[in-house]
Amino acid sequence: MIAELGMIDSLVGVSDECRWPAEVVGKPIVSAAKIKPGELSSLEIDAAVREAIRDSDSLYVVDAVLIEELAPDLIVTQDLCAVCAVSGAELAGACPVGAEVLSLDPRTLDGVIESVRTLAHGVGAVDAGEAIVAGMQRKLTETEDAVSGVPRSRVFFAEWLDPPFCAGHWLPEMIDRAGGADVLGRAGEPSRATTWKEVLALEPELIVLGPCGFDAGEAGRRATGLELPCPAVAVDGDGYYSRPAPRLAEGVCQLAHLMHPDAAPDPGLPAIWLGRFAAAPAR
Repeated sequence: MIAELGMIDSLVGVSDECRWPAEVVGKPIVSAAKIKPGELSSLEIDAAVREAIRDSDSLYVVDAVLIEELAPDLIVTQDLCAVCAVSGAELAGACPVGAEVLSLDPRTLDGVIESVRTLAHGVGAVDAGEAIVAGMQRKLTETEDAVSGVPRSRVFFAEWLDPPFCAGHWLPEMIDRAGGADVLGRAGEPSRATTWKEVLALEPELIVLGPCGFDAGEAGRRATGLELPCPAVAVDGDGYYSRPAPRLAEGVCQLAHLMHPDAAPDPGLPAIWLGRFAAAPAR
């Protein structure tokens, strides 16, 4: 969001999860996850997260000394999910005197749009913020128009694979705007753990695998061996679904194409069809 607002040169520090756009890579890292997901299975990551939450232990380390040296005027954080990123409370002891802390905590797609405006106002880039919002709204409207009148597809979006987590917060709304019906997730509510037995009993027509923090390739790798009776596709959850940022609008475009390829154009985002549906199935 900061980059799209034209403030990339003002960004003095990032988290180790900041990977896009490419210009943020190499900037000083002020916070990092204690868990190294690349070294653990999905089930092991889930167990480690649950243990940390049970013990009231933070999943992140914050470099207070580095933050002090960087002397930021504004620190942007979130309090929506303690698993996904450093919270405002965790930054309290690392906040330099005089620095403003702005917490962005959207729970819906419209909330994400408003958070763009909030940040734009905070960094003095109101016009750029309105341009970003207009672009998001245009993509959403074009997608909704493309799938208008098309029968809705029953969809399960997996925000985690083992155990499976249903979609939460803005994702059910993304599915709705793309012409689908989320069989388990509820808009504005947190994602929650379920079982594949419960999911399949709801007879989804499409399963989208977009585990939080992973791209399409890693999602596909972690889904190896997962036998599902309906079309299943791995997507870049990290880039277009999990993060409350402007690229969610592109995620809606992709969802529409995955569900209704004859009605909605392919936005060209990564997608890996699994199992016997290794090629996009005819619909």
